[in-house]
Amino acid sequence: MGRYEQGSIERLATRMEEADVPPEVAARVLEGGEAIQRKATPEARAAWWKGAMERMDLLLGEEERQAVRQACACCLGGKRHQVSRSIARENATLEDRVRAANEARFVFGNGVTRQADGTLLVRFQPEGNGPYRCSCIPGVTETISITYCMCCAGHVRHHLRVALGRELSVRVRSSALSTGGERPCTFVATLAG
Repeated sequence: MGRYEQGSIERLATRMEEADVPPEVAARVLEGGEAIQRKATPEARAAWWKGAMERMDLLLGEEERQAVRQACACCLGGKRHQVSRSIARENATLEDRVRAANEARFVFGNGVTRQADGTLLVRFQPEGNGPYRCSCIPGVTETISITYCMCCAGHVRHHLRVALGRELSVRVRSSALSTGGERPCTFVATLAG
């Protein structure tokens, strides 16, 4: 077992180490994480993550935060990966792959749509149906920095890259956590080249 009993905290520690975040900075971000046990209440986990993301926002630049948090993405294998691979295998054009990704609700939530500027919009829930909740951190009573949600951007990036067969970058446009449930989790993907 790692230094932290809570797997998502251990993953954050590992990803910061892999990104060469100075140990003293990582220690400040992870402060109190060893006290969050598997049996911790959802409220205790949410409070820890709120503080950790606030510290991360203060101590790391946006690009570094994004790289670390996207590397923390979960659910990259299994059925989601199989669906993403089959989208690429069964559809020849980018347009067909986007259409198939849009229909793959299991992987991409409420859908994938191509915008007029060429970016792709990925929504985990439809707009206008609030209040929205985060399935990753139940028990949230306060807003949490959008930095936390960059891990879901990593999830979206991984599966879209597989499904579309193209490199891309993804940023968080809005999230249930950062808006207090007023806006859904929405991501913008930009295709490379």
